[in-house]
Amino acid sequence: MNIPVSRFLLGGLLALSLAACQRAAEPAAGTTNTLSAAEGLDPNSYARTDQVRIRHISLDLAVDMTARTLSGSTDLHLDWLDDKARELALDTRALDIRGVEGLDGKAWRKLAYRLDAADPIHGSALRIAVDKPLPRVRIRYATRPEASGLQWLTPEMTASGKPFLFSQSQAIHARSWVPLQDTPGVRFTYDARIRTDKSLMALMSADNDPAAVRDGDYRFEMPQRIPSYLLAIAVGDVAFRPISARSGVWAEPSVVEAAAAEFADTEKMIQVAEALYGPYQWGRYDMLVLPASFPFGGMENPRLSFITPTVIVGDKSLTSLIAHELAHSWSGNLVTSASWKDIWLNEGFTSYVESRIVESVYGREKAEMENVIGQFGLAGEMKAMPAVDQKLALAPLTGRDPDEALSDVAYVKGQWFLMFLEQRFGRETFDAFLRHWFTTHAFTSTHSAEFERFLTVELLEKHPGKVSVGEVREWLHDPGIPSSARPATSTRFDAVDRAQADWLAGKVPAAGLDAAGWSTQERVRFLERMPDTLSAAQLAELDAAFAFTGTPNAEIAQRWYPLTVRSGYTDARPAIEAFLTQIGRRKLIMPTYEALAATDDGRAFARAVFAEAKPGYHPITVSSVTQALADPAPEAATP
Repeated sequence: MNIPVSRFLLGGLLALSLAACQRAAEPAAGTTNTLSAAEGLDPNSYARTDQVRIRHISLDLAVDMTARTLSGSTDLHLDWLDDKARELALDTRALDIRGVEGLDGKAWRKLAYRLDAADPIHGSALRIAVDKPLPRVRIRYATRPEASGLQWLTPEMTASGKPFLFSQSQAIHARSWVPLQDTPGVRFTYDARIRTDKSLMALMSADNDPAAVRDGDYRFEMPQRIPSYLLAIAVGDVAFRPISARSGVWAEPSVVEAAAAEFADTEKMIQVAEALYGPYQWGRYDMLVLPASFPFGGMENPRLSFITPTVIVGDKSLTSLIAHELAHSWSGNLVTSASWKDIWLNEGFTSYVESRIVESVYGREKAEMENVIGQFGLAGEMKAMPAVDQKLALAPLTGRDPDEALSDVAYVKGQWFLMFLEQRFGRETFDAFLRHWFTTHAFTSTHSAEFERFLTVELLEKHPGKVSVGEVREWLHDPGIPSSARPATSTRFDAVDRAQADWLAGKVPAAGLDAAGWSTQERVRFLERMPDTLSAAQLAELDAAFAFTGTPNAEIAQRWYPLTVRSGYTDARPAIEAFLTQIGRRKLIMPTYEALAATDDGRAFARAVFAEAKPGYHPITVSSVTQALADPAPEAATP
């Protein structure tokens, strides 16, 4: 998943045989659900995974685009670990439960149930009473229009002029559209029947058929075990374009050709990742380009990554995001953190793999630049972050929203830790270790303690004197960045820094800078290291030379517009309004909203823009912007 404000994501790699990697690997026996007893129960789920666990889900849902609801049933196939357990506790959020049945022998019978009072973070526990362990439970239900894990777009909000639905289940939003055990510590297979208007195509994180006929009745199977946050659905007017025999792009018809051209390197990326970390084990790797209201850069739903259209800029400069979501096919999807406190096992590993893909496909210079950008963003984020949240292995997120764990610490510090290990042990040794980690733990959910144990046995003890136990513990369990960290460097950024210094000192006008060949990353560096404010004349000079205001490149816009706001450069406001109303990706718009919220005038302008943009924002984005634009707390009176 692409969340942090500072991340750039890229991709590609070399190949094993296509036939081998198209075969879906069978999970090893006993690896269905692997949240260990030592780890305890997930504090972000009501599920008693020590008593019973879901092993398969069968969905049968009708999509009502007008009412903005999914309605139907789900069958939960259960593994009972405790024969004496007499309750099945499931996670829900704002679901209308219409009935519960259990399969007893060959007959279904009604079961008593109750919904607990709703918690603002975790929703309501659905508690189903059983008189003995039952192999299957069926729940009839409907979602509500305000479901936090679903976004319903009206025809006016899409390029095709037809309604669109998509889900976002991470971190704990799956419970808003399916009653289930909403924890990454439980893995299950699933099948689904989805009924829609015949003019629309339904897709899921499953075996989507590129040649499927639009008939309004779609069936899916996901044979590999996944955690709940990777359960995904989308319904809309989309077309398909192939990239290779096992990869392609789904998008609205007016976008699909540009998307296929932008993501043409995807097969190269798959091949490189396979050469490093083993065969791709999910069958197909397709991408769905969502409307611009998608709140994130990407979401690594297996077999069908969700992708923001903001990375389609015509020059492949932002396709690192594809490398990131693809990398999740090994780190996150194949080997998953068992609870949200260890999310770095997903995102730190993925950011490291992403960088290796970028280096192989696009060159070391590009990978170096993106690593510098990432570490610069991490340093800025850590300045305002409590020490307890600066650790990779977090404490259990009891009473906290697990979305809070998705910070640059998980992504960038996690990647930096793996880069440190690579530097100490050597790339050849570390590559073999990482491949062994993915192979050994495939289709399981694990935790930081297991990685620490595995690292000690497979690297530290086999190669003594390279890295100490104390250094590992400092990376995992201490706040901040360890002294053993080697910062990323970029010679191309050194040249950008010199050019910026010359311009700020008045030695060279903006139009005289040798910047014609600068990449997106170099322009980002140029803007990121500017002073907090510039004069109106300086901003106008930069605008004349670089045309930053109104740029179609959202990575540039998210750095430029906050600078103009802090500097009082109101000439950019019309472009800011257009930017904030056309894009719903949180990473890109939040810096500008936060800058505007710093003054009364800016906050008033931002609220007016937000009122216009809100219908097209995802509920997650709406929550973030609402919080940012809240009235500041009154200052405490001086005694």
